[in-house]
Amino acid sequence: MSAEIASLSASTTYYYRAFVLEYNESTSLYDYRYGSVRSFTTAAPPSYIPGGWLEMPSYTISGMSGTTSSSLSDLYPLTHKASMGGKTQRNYSCLYDPEMYASYWVAYPLCYDHVNGSGRSDQWAYDPDVPEAKQTKLTNGAYGVSIATANYSNNHYARGHQIANADRNGVDGMCDQTFYMTNLTPQLQYGFNGGIWNNLEGAIQGLTSSCDTVYVITGAAFRKKGGSEAITTIVNTRDGKTLPVPNYYWKALLKVTWSGNSVTAARAIGFWLPHQDLGNDSYLNYVVSVDQIEAWTGFDIFANLPSSLQTAAETNTNWNSFRSF
Repeated sequence: MSAEIASLSASTTYYYRAFVLEYNESTSLYDYRYGSVRSFTTAAPPSYIPGGWLEMPSYTISGMSGTTSSSLSDLYPLTHKASMGGKTQRNYSCLYDPEMYASYWVAYPLCYDHVNGSGRSDQWAYDPDVPEAKQTKLTNGAYGVSIATANYSNNHYARGHQIANADRNGVDGMCDQTFYMTNLTPQLQYGFNGGIWNNLEGAIQGLTSSCDTVYVITGAAFRKKGGSEAITTIVNTRDGKTLPVPNYYWKALLKVTWSGNSVTAARAIGFWLPHQDLGNDSYLNYVVSVDQIEAWTGFDIFANLPSSLQTAAETNTNWNSFRSF
């Protein structure tokens, strides 16, 4: 099922596949389902903010323009759910682009019960909500592409998770969904995926022992807004498809305090890493504000956070301040 949200074939007419919000009384959350393709003639497509979930970014096609080599005409906004604690709950959401074989972002809540488990499942699988032809095959191994890097003469591209399997190793069904092709991108194994990126993921998972929930957005970026970076491509030896390689990976994190059903305070922080062999470098050298990530990606990060709290929360660049919030 296509989730096309815009086609810029005419200068002022946009086409999108509508989604319908439905209130779920058992979870007190809004779920959504796809509707029919519609058109409108306003200056920009509508934002995508399903459910009112705090981890969700919003986006417009015009906002994303220039950050990718894609036409942005066939995007798949997805939310995967699985059983946790005897109830069907949201696992993660993503914005998948079959032209890039990548999700621009993957958004999810993270708590202690998500990570308090025994390990990975390695159930590599196609995403059932996207036609297989629009995914690249990684079910039987990684990309089969080696590359010499600064610190390793025989580096290679690994199947890099955006929501880490360890972010869900406490819930089997949720962990299995992290192995969907739509959650994977080519990441340098040595000096990145198995090093600094893994260390950053571990630090974020460690936050769950001292707070209720961390809201996480993980992203793969090909160009900064207004940039002209060259985009490297590789050929996946499993199916012969040509895949763009992200130039950057990023994370945006949010903590909040509640009073009843209202958010009363918030603190956020971001990380922006060049996709390179970074050796033994520390992720703390790549802290940025969420505002900066918004400027580079064109997304409205944590769009459902009350606007009165966004300004102060999204300018923070102090990791210790965020960690102790």
